[in-house]
Amino acid sequence: MARDKGTADEYVRPIRRLLIGILLLCLIGLFILWRIDSPRVERLRAGLVDKFVPSMEWALVPVTKTIGMLENFQSYQRLYEQNQELRNELRQMQAWKEAALQLEQKNAKLLDLNNVRLDPRYTYVTGVVMADSGSPFRQSVLLNVGARDGIVDGWATMDGIGLVGRISGVGQNTARVILLTDSNSRLPVTIQPSGQRAILSGDNSIRPSLDFIETPELIRPGDRVISSGDGGVFPPGILIGQVAKGPDRRLRVVLAADYERLDYLRVLRTHESERITDPGSLILPDGTPEAEAPALETGAEAGDG
Repeated sequence: MARDKGTADEYVRPIRRLLIGILLLCLIGLFILWRIDSPRVERLRAGLVDKFVPSMEWALVPVTKTIGMLENFQSYQRLYEQNQELRNELRQMQAWKEAALQLEQKNAKLLDLNNVRLDPRYTYVTGVVMADSGSPFRQSVLLNVGARDGIVDGWATMDGIGLVGRISGVGQNTARVILLTDSNSRLPVTIQPSGQRAILSGDNSIRPSLDFIETPELIRPGDRVISSGDGGVFPPGILIGQVAKGPDRRLRVVLAADYERLDYLRVLRTHESERITDPGSLILPDGTPEAEAPALETGAEAGDG
């Protein structure tokens, strides 16, 4: 066994020396080849590199993928931040849109108030609605005009289209308006084109009813309802709304005024008329036909309402 080992060493050592010598010669030749500055040698070097140097792209794939994931994560983070900024801007834009719509509505109201044509005999004072009653049993609003502006109790108020109510309570700087929908409101009206007289009675609903109609058969849905001026409380000829038939089969009025958006109201200055302070003055003098008594009494009651 010892002899076989020695024999193997005798063969291995010369082969090892030969291989080391060949390797050294190759390295020296490669060194010399890399030091030669010649175009032909340069092409040879490039060819050797392309042929024998292995491609390292496979080793760079994980690094490339990791770098790409990091870049994508940073991009997603930037997109999320931009999305949050856009959401905040959208909320601000919605708030600005609401403010713009409210301003547009107020502007339209003011334009309506300026464009509505009234009888030249009537002048008016425009007030801003400050608050409403907030009660289902009392329909009223508060204006920012009062005695200092010459407001008198009982004057009619309207928005840019139709009649709204009357002044009922005047302070120095404010005035309360009882709406036509209030249960205490009674207003003599004329229905066109038939010319029928009736009483518009508020019942705390958005569509007050028509009572004490002379000839109901002559009235049709869609007929125009205006103030009659009976009783001297409201000026005649002011638009109130249109006749409609309610679910209870009663004749009601669809009001022309927009009661859900009462921002500005116009208070009509009514000319002073003779006021009856003595109850005895309501008694008809001798010679007055008895047929006129109910009409006068009705007008007086409407004026009290």
